[in-house]
Amino acid sequence: MRIAVTIFLTDETITPTRLARELEQRGFAGLYLPEHTHIPVERTTPYPAGGELPPEYGRTLDPFVALGQAAAVTERLGLGTGITLVAQHDPVALAKQIATVDHLSDGRLTLGIGFGWNVEEAADHGVDWRTRRDLVRDRMALMRALWTEEPTAHEGEFGSVRASYAYPKPVRKPRGPVVGPRTLVGGAAGPKLFSHVCDYTDGWMPIGGRGLTETLPVLRQAWTDTGRDPAALQVVPYAIYPNPGKLAHYADLGIEEVVAQLPPAGEADVLRALDKYAEFL
Repeated sequence: MRIAVTIFLTDETITPTRLARELEQRGFAGLYLPEHTHIPVERTTPYPAGGELPPEYGRTLDPFVALGQAAAVTERLGLGTGITLVAQHDPVALAKQIATVDHLSDGRLTLGIGFGWNVEEAADHGVDWRTRRDLVRDRMALMRALWTEEPTAHEGEFGSVRASYAYPKPVRKPRGPVVGPRTLVGGAAGPKLFSHVCDYTDGWMPIGGRGLTETLPVLRQAWTDTGRDPAALQVVPYAIYPNPGKLAHYADLGIEEVVAQLPPAGEADVLRALDKYAEFL
């Protein structure tokens, strides 16, 4: 089983370059980074995990800039977002960012996408909360048009782009309905989420990884019902705290990669956590 990690990299933590080198030297599969552009002080949206929102949420580095640094000092380490808040981006500019990191890393990028939880953050980007899922679907279609080999136009409910020359292209070849880098959707299990997984991605990033015994068969059925190759579905439990029993359970479910949570800390604390997780490699 491949073990990658995720961390809230901030202006106060270990640096992307130091962490990336350590991960590759130890044999970890990848580095996934979250995204928050800002956290409004006057926030009424509750923190999904309960309690007070940890301070690192308002200090996160831009994931694509940080991953670009990580790419420059590694050769094999996978690079991912967990997750990109697609609704909060101009899709033309985002398509360029994604394709550039993927190109410069020789196809090592995994694009983890999601719909967000912070209503106030999204509102500052002009996002209507009620339609954010449809907005993400439309923006993903627009980006696929820009990533297609031949100039392709997109006319959607939320935006459009003319047939354009747009390079670089993502390294991976199109597969079924998916164009672009390896793409996974994060979020809680349910029909709406699974429709996004099946319609335009390579699979699912279940945050925390709980309840997969019950939900995986439902997703696999939805996947095959839409005509996707059963062997192509990728499920990557995200932000987990690994132990031997948990990893064995995931292996029994056919899962080939997990993403372990690192503390948003300085170099010494992060490296201690890496040494602990390295026992599972």
